[in-house]
Amino acid sequence: MSASVQVRPVRSTDFPQWQVLWDGYNAFYGRSGDTAATAGRYPNDLVAFLRQRRAHACARRGSRARLVGLTHFLYHRSTIQIPPTCYLADLFTADAVRGQGVGRALIAAVYEHARARRLATRLLADA
Repeated sequence: MSASVQVRPVRSTDFPQWQVLWDGYNAFYGRSGDTAATAGRYPNDLVAFLRQRRAHACARRGSRARLVGLTHFLYHRSTIQIPPTCYLADLFTADAVRGQGVGRALIAAVYEHARARRLATRLLADA
């Protein structure tokens, strides 16, 4: 993977590029129209995700820093442990960067987010 890949939280200003990746995600799984995965109703999916306070990351690459990957993840209660469980819901990379470590970087970012949250939860519980 190139060192020029950065993973960061997704922002509402990312919508045009996120939309292209989201459409690619749905197409990859053979979904379109009414069968497309959606949090709201297109074209407001990203806004709906952000309002639900779900966590997201996107990978940017190159001098123009275009989006090349996305992941959506959330935390939920568990029946087997007290701290919330992190669930990686969606992961997608653009065709042009497949096999170049972008997906791995997105997964690592989700892992780090969950690890930091778990540590923060423990610190608050110990306070």
